[in-house]
Amino acid sequence: SATGNKGVTKKYPHTPGIDAAGIVTKSNSEKFKIGDEVIITGFDLGMNISGGFSEYISIPANWAIKKPDGLSLKESMIYGTAGLTAAMCIDKLLKNGLQDGPVIVSGATGGVGSLAIMILNKLEIETVAFSRKESAKDYLHQIGAKNIIHTFENSDRPLLKPLFSGGIDAVGGTVLENILKLVKPNGGVSICGMALSPKLNTTVFPFILRGLALFGIDSAEAEITWRAYLWEKLSNEWKPTNLESIGQVVGLENVGIEIEKMLNGNQVGRVVVEI
Repeated sequence: SATGNKGVTKKYPHTPGIDAAGIVTKSNSEKFKIGDEVIITGFDLGMNISGGFSEYISIPANWAIKKPDGLSLKESMIYGTAGLTAAMCIDKLLKNGLQDGPVIVSGATGGVGSLAIMILNKLEIETVAFSRKESAKDYLHQIGAKNIIHTFENSDRPLLKPLFSGGIDAVGGTVLENILKLVKPNGGVSICGMALSPKLNTTVFPFILRGLALFGIDSAEAEITWRAYLWEKLSNEWKPTNLESIGQVVGLENVGIEIEKMLNGNQVGRVVVEI
């Protein structure tokens, strides 16, 4: 949306920003009163509704979540959609029976990947980071990755030696294809992105010979009670002790620079825009 993509936002000029956190100044809903601190992520915010890169926003009441006491407004935006998406991925894996690792996380230096590693580390579940950025080794170890891999075995075989109890993939394409070959029997893989490709060329073997479960994550339209449940988790037992270490704060005048980094694949961690 920030680049003028008509496939995302139909009419310009437009105010992007898919996440926002702030204080209610006016409300005609019984759910919220003036002074409440709230979080808004996803839905149509920043797409076709004026988004979070603004001092004031107006949104439907059923888009908002009351900020849990265990989070500051800044921390909630270090999480943002990326943190909520990571939490949804992890919740699906836990409900599928995940008890220990290792869990492979692709796109590991991005928002979803970084936060997934940090949350799993807080839950004492071992993680393996997949990232093509060899320069990010120190960063990935600092946020809790036990091991790091940069490439996969080049093999046409439909299954490989199982190495992982589960996976979280924000990349798609050949990366997801390889992850599916490497997950142990009855494991699960949560998918939430297509940074590499939306295409998936695989076989049914991981699903019918190892009983894998594939979970598609749509955080934009997720049901509000699930969101509220996960925000409580993110504010308490799932909250990493080093959450602020991956967030940098910028002013609105510098947001274009950070968006450019993201689009070029050079962004690491999370960016909070303070207005």
